[in-house]
Amino acid sequence: MITIVGLGPGTLDQLPLGVYRLLQAADTVFLRTKEHPVVTELMAEGLTFTTFDHIYERHDVFEAVYEEMVETLLAAHQKGDLVYAVPGHPMVAERVVQLLLASHVEVEIKGGQSFLDELFTRLKIDPIEGFQLLDATDFDPIQLSFRQHLVFCQVYDEMIASHVKLILLESLSPDDEVVIVTALGSKEEVIKKVPLYQLDHETTLSNLTTVYVPPAADALLPQTFSSLRQTVATLRGPAGCPWDRKQTHQSLKKHLREETEELLEALDGEDIDHLIEELGDVLLQVMMHAQMGEESGWFNIDDVIQALNEKLIRRHPHVFGDLTANTPEEAFAIWNEMKKNEKK
Repeated sequence: MITIVGLGPGTLDQLPLGVYRLLQAADTVFLRTKEHPVVTELMAEGLTFTTFDHIYERHDVFEAVYEEMVETLLAAHQKGDLVYAVPGHPMVAERVVQLLLASHVEVEIKGGQSFLDELFTRLKIDPIEGFQLLDATDFDPIQLSFRQHLVFCQVYDEMIASHVKLILLESLSPDDEVVIVTALGSKEEVIKKVPLYQLDHETTLSNLTTVYVPPAADALLPQTFSSLRQTVATLRGPAGCPWDRKQTHQSLKKHLREETEELLEALDGEDIDHLIEELGDVLLQVMMHAQMGEESGWFNIDDVIQALNEKLIRRHPHVFGDLTANTPEEAFAIWNEMKKNEKK
């Protein structure tokens, strides 16, 4: 069996008694990293182990690191039971654990306090308000929800911090405050508030560093889709604009024609600012019709987006399926064939 245990976020005092006894009794112990406050204390008490720190130095991408760790653990597992110890909790931000669980070997998870528990306590965050836990080395900017608490773990160094900063600056102000948290619950604990533009200028960054971004005020998020949706709903609401509230699907037809013609003119003029404005005006027409649909109870913008997304995937089997298209002409022929099949 492979028993996976969590070492908690900080010192030996935070290590569960059961995990402590298991580590002391185990014949074979692997550590993801020895760079953790509790490891020094365990070494002083006679713990012997094999660490994976050297694997990080051998690869340029994290996935290769994780794969070699799994291969090593599975090979050792053939010789007998072993313990694999990770910082924090095994089920929080531990890719190797997920790979082991998918490998069909016998795995048992033992608890360990997550760094999130300590983070919520120290920063006085109630997670019920909504939060996102993100791997700073691999996250999708599109999925960021700035109205929630954002927690970026694995901010190992200046390069990763710089990447996070640049993504955040697409939506937030350079002076917005973020919190850098390092070695929570240990004697080396550092909690420092800095403006966003200074995020990658800090010297406290390490493998124990987490970056916390508080929820942003609505006024700072005019470029988000949810903000636009709320604005249109407000315009159509009881306290909204009399003109907008009066409109119907039929009354907006002429405005859609006008806005489309102005968009075509902007495309011909190759003026970027003009193009942005006219694209927005056409999008407003879509949002208004969707809002009216939501008010009537028949459909909303989510239905529009879902229908469009499904159509794009369905009509591009050469991208999302098994077909092949090497030229624009071949791709267009596939699109038309899929469209013809839909009409049937």
